[in-house]
Amino acid sequence: MTKKNAKHGLFISFEGVEGAGKTTNIEYIAEKIEASGQEILLTREPGGTDLGEAIRELLISKEFPEMHSTTELLLMFAARAEHLHRKIIPSLEQGRWVLCDRFTDATYAYQGAGRDIDLQNIQTLENLVQGTLRPDYTFLFDIDADIGLARAKNRGETDRFEQQHLDFFNRVRSAYLKMAEENPQRYRIVNAQYDLQTVQKQIDTLLGQIIQ
Repeated sequence: MTKKNAKHGLFISFEGVEGAGKTTNIEYIAEKIEASGQEILLTREPGGTDLGEAIRELLISKEFPEMHSTTELLLMFAARAEHLHRKIIPSLEQGRWVLCDRFTDATYAYQGAGRDIDLQNIQTLENLVQGTLRPDYTFLFDIDADIGLARAKNRGETDRFEQQHLDFFNRVRSAYLKMAEENPQRYRIVNAQYDLQTVQKQIDTLLGQIIQ
């Protein structure tokens, strides 16, 4: 039994700075939700479709000169438009729960706070591409930016975003925390600085508020 009409799925996004452990824990959450009998779509942004994945490679590649921030923003929403219409919306309409590794909150955090793009411009594109569609829940894996960045670098070679300076990620984290404060009904904050077992205990508690 879920908290939403069984004819329409829940849309859950997952956010956080690099190194917060999103990917590992999304897989854990997906297994928990599937075990409850709910069908899911596990996806990511930018990406989720063939076109979106190609755009993702452009966005994270270090082979190109640094792109203009507006170019980056438009590519993000181009991938998102394709993702929504090809995967996310059809899955929700079929009753699946969509678990998405990053969504538009990441754009507000990375391109808005990180790149200093006018938030009104982001909002205009958000309304154009998404209409009224927003995530039902957002899990924010919160971690000090310096700890997260160190974890990301320990994983191996970094991509174009992971090579940004610490002050960039501090701005990103602050933006996420501000959005969480402004949207307490939607956001679920996970303290990601602990070990994996402790983090997953927090997740179990939060999922218990959603799965019934």
